[in-house]
Amino acid sequence: MNYRKLFDMQTGLDQHIETKHQLQAEDLFDRKVLALLVELGELANETRCFKFWSLKPSSPKETVLEEFVDGVHFILSLGIECGFDQENNYSVDLLKKESATEQFLFVFEQISKFRTSRSMEDYKKLFQAYLDLGELLGFNAEETEKAYMDKNEVNYQRQQDGY
Repeated sequence: MNYRKLFDMQTGLDQHIETKHQLQAEDLFDRKVLALLVELGELANETRCFKFWSLKPSSPKETVLEEFVDGVHFILSLGIECGFDQENNYSVDLLKKESATEQFLFVFEQISKFRTSRSMEDYKKLFQAYLDLGELLGFNAEETEKAYMDKNEVNYQRQQDGY
């Protein structure tokens, strides 16, 4: 995954949004954390992995992937907010969970830890845990990167349309 390219794209989108909405002087960290948690919940809802009471299947792969990259947007944005966007490698060794439900809960824990520490180490763990979740959901790095770029364009268009 070309992290530099993704961070550059996210920086441009963040600057566009912050300028358009006059947010340059505001601390957006907690709002971005909450947005990430909401996106994580929306992703879980599309996978239906926790809905033991339902027979309805997961949403189509394309829908799940689009929700997944919404989370990538906010993880990148949080990294930018903390000045962690200059690294070339965000991979760390983490023990992947066996089920999507366990991995979702693990990502939730990593978001909470990062929110408190704001450390590069916890950021990398969060990013890796989230990418591991994507892998568990069937997405490879190339699919994720392409879907991110596609959604980034959609997000710009939404800003133009008054979203």
